[in-house]
Amino acid sequence: MASHPSQSFSDEEICARVRGLGYGARQRIRLYGEEFEVVSDPFPDGDGIAITVTAAKGTDTRTLRLPATVIQSVKGRLPNAA
Repeated sequence: MASHPSQSFSDEEICARVRGLGYGARQRIRLYGEEFEVVSDPFPDGDGIAITVTAAKGTDTRTLRLPATVIQSVKGRLPNAA
């Protein structure tokens, strides 16, 4: 399997793919050992991608940065730019 470490992808491309994995608004996810309802689509946050969530056992919203493994998986699935 070929790797393309020098290839860069736009934040929009990465966020769209992350959303397609089920991290988009109105989705329910389990992350970091907790259940959440996602209330925002993915967005750039520093050098990562984050989502805004509400805990299943609460009403407070917070921002969660997605694990690097999710982002790396998405980058590996994006088509190579010509």
